[in-house]
Amino acid sequence: MRVALVRLREAGQIMTYRVSEDIGVHDYVVIDADRGIDYGEVIEINDVDLSAKHQGKCGVVKNIMRKVSQQDLKQIKSNRKEAKDAMRLCSRKIKEYKLAMKLVDTEYSLDKKKIVFYFTSEGRVDFRELVKELAKMFRIRIEMRQIGVRDEARLFGGIGPCGQKLCCIRFLKSFEPVSMKMAKLQKLPLSSGKISGICGRLMCCLFYEYKNYKELSKGLPKEGQTIETVQGKGKVTSVNILKRLVHVELEDGRVEKVSFKENE
Repeated sequence: MRVALVRLREAGQIMTYRVSEDIGVHDYVVIDADRGIDYGEVIEINDVDLSAKHQGKCGVVKNIMRKVSQQDLKQIKSNRKEAKDAMRLCSRKIKEYKLAMKLVDTEYSLDKKKIVFYFTSEGRVDFRELVKELAKMFRIRIEMRQIGVRDEARLFGGIGPCGQKLCCIRFLKSFEPVSMKMAKLQKLPLSSGKISGICGRLMCCLFYEYKNYKELSKGLPKEGQTIETVQGKGKVTSVNILKRLVHVELEDGRVEKVSFKENE
């Protein structure tokens, strides 16, 4: 069975659907989503084993209904326009209720049976009364979804320090935790301004490069460690993980390069 990962609307959750041969990655498709008909972008397609061993892992997977049509595109365009009006109205209501939240974006489902308001907040927000009033005004299902600053960056898009479109827009399916430990192992400047993305958090690329650095660092001495070399005992002054090469300052002041083969 061929299955596709589909990101709902522009920034919604990622769901799995059966996919036919005429649908490819980056196609926009119409799907039966949570409580209504919606649309999304195919971000990945895989072949899944349907043997009894794997069926339980897949569960019930719905079919993609179709590619978006010209009529669907007109509806999406109309929905986006109306979503801007809904966002302005919701922003006013947030101020009236004096809620500590920042409204970031608004989306309608394709069939306009649901509207999603994305917001950021430093803590939990009791927006029950707000939802009740919005439901009376729009007469459709209201969903308030709190997102983080990395989600906010994905919503608005942009260019990273590398000159490429943000990874979270191009190919990342989920956000992984990134720590300063990863930057330290990769010998990067520990100034947060130099290793942070436009979201203000540590760059996502530190995570998927960290695995290779960690693997290549196995068996290497640490800086400051004293080791024995062919030329004698000395202190490790620097370590090049990618080349698996270390510089050692010997007791007589000479500096020796020591290469560590990967199989050692």
